[in-house]
Amino acid sequence: MSKLEELIKELCPNGVEYKKINEVAIQFNGMTGVSKKWAETGNCRFIDYLNAYNNLKIDVNNKPFATVAKVQQNALKKGDILCTCASETPDECAISSVIEDELEDNIFLDDHLFCIRVNDDKMVNPVFLNYYFRCNEFRNKVNKAVRGVTRFYISNVDFMKLTIPVPPTEVQREIVRILDNFTELTAELTAELTARKKQYEYYRDQLLSFEKTGRVERRFLSEIADICTGSSNTEDAEENGIYPFFVRSQEPLKKNDYEYDEEAIITAGDGVGVGKVFHYVNGKYALHQRAYRIHPISSSVDGKYLFHYFATKFPNYIAKTMYDGSVPSIRRPMLNRFEIDIPELSIQKRIANVLDNFDTICSDLNIGLPAEIEARNKQYEYYRDKLLTFDNSIATILTDRQTDRQTDRQTDRQTT
Repeated sequence: MSKLEELIKELCPNGVEYKKINEVAIQFNGMTGVSKKWAETGNCRFIDYLNAYNNLKIDVNNKPFATVAKVQQNALKKGDILCTCASETPDECAISSVIEDELEDNIFLDDHLFCIRVNDDKMVNPVFLNYYFRCNEFRNKVNKAVRGVTRFYISNVDFMKLTIPVPPTEVQREIVRILDNFTELTAELTAELTARKKQYEYYRDQLLSFEKTGRVERRFLSEIADICTGSSNTEDAEENGIYPFFVRSQEPLKKNDYEYDEEAIITAGDGVGVGKVFHYVNGKYALHQRAYRIHPISSSVDGKYLFHYFATKFPNYIAKTMYDGSVPSIRRPMLNRFEIDIPELSIQKRIANVLDNFDTICSDLNIGLPAEIEARNKQYEYYRDKLLTFDNSIATILTDRQTDRQTDRQTDRQTT
C-alpha cells in the first residue's frame, strides 16, 4: 500500500468535502489603466497576462516594469494564485499560476489578471489548489461559468462560487509531491529544449542580418504583399471544422468554410497576441476579423523567407510603434511601413530551408525533445486529473502508474 493510499484510507475513507472558493480564499484584481501611467513617476514590477498563462510556476525574477504613480492593489506574496480573467477562447479563461517563491520587491498584476489568496494554508495548500485549478474537472466548471461571444471572460463573483475539493492537508501535500515530480522531469527536458531554441535564435538572427553584406534590396511590406484582415468572429468556430481558422492566439480554431486559398503569414491585430502570434499557411483557411493576413505578391520574395523574416524582426518594430491603449493594437499603416530585407531569391530559399529545419528540431511534436516533452505532459495531465477528481479508486491510479514505470524502463533500455 502506498503512502497516498494509507493517508486516504486513514483520513478520508468516506470521501472528500467540497467547498466554494469564497469559503477558503479571498480575491482581488490587478491594476487598471497600467498602460496609461507609464509616463508617470514611481516604479513597480508587474505580472502580465501571458506570464501567468504560459507558466505553471511564476518566475518572479523575470517581470516587465510598469511606471505608476499610485498603486491601488495589494502587493503579491508567496502562495498567491494568479488567474486570467478573459481570453480569445473559453478554455483559456481562469488559467492559473502559483507564486512559490518569496518576493523581495513589490510586484503587482495588470488588469487582465486577478489573484486568489487562501485564507489558511494549513487548510488549503496553494500549490495543491493551483494544480486543481488546471485539472479537467475544474476546467469543466469554469467553461460552464464563462460568458461572452467574440471575447470570453469569467466574472470574479462566478469564479469564487465554483467548488473545490478540500481533502486533509496531509493528502494535499502527498498529491503535490507526486505532481511536482512529474513537473520537475518535464522541466529538465524543457531546459534542454530552451537551450536549443536560444542556439536556433542566434543562428536565425545571424542569417537574417544583412548590414555587412550590402547585397540586399529593402522594400516596404505594402510593396511586396497584399494585407488585410479577415471577416469571421470567434463564435463562428466549429469544433470539427475542415479548415484552420486563425484567430489572435497561438492555437488555430476550425471552420467548415474558408475565406482564402493562398500562401500567407498571419499575425494578431490586437490583444495580448500582438507581436507574439505568427502563422504560416499555404492553402484554404478562415481568418478572424481582427487578425491580419500578409499574402506575398512579388515574384522576388519567397513566402517562407518572408514568414521567418517577419516573425523575427516584426516584434521589435511593433513594440515601438503599436497603439498602446487599453488593448494593444496594430494599425494598417504600421504594417505597410515595415521594411523587409530582400536578398537574391536563391539565398532566401536557402535561409528558409535552414530555419525550417531548425524550427522542426525545436518544435515538431513528432520527433526528439518536443515529442518527449509532449509525452511527459500528457502523462502528467493524466495523473493530475486522476488524483484530483476523488471519485476513482486510488488503487487503479497506482496500478496505472506502475505500468507506466515499466514502460519507461523498457523505453530507456531500448534507447540505450
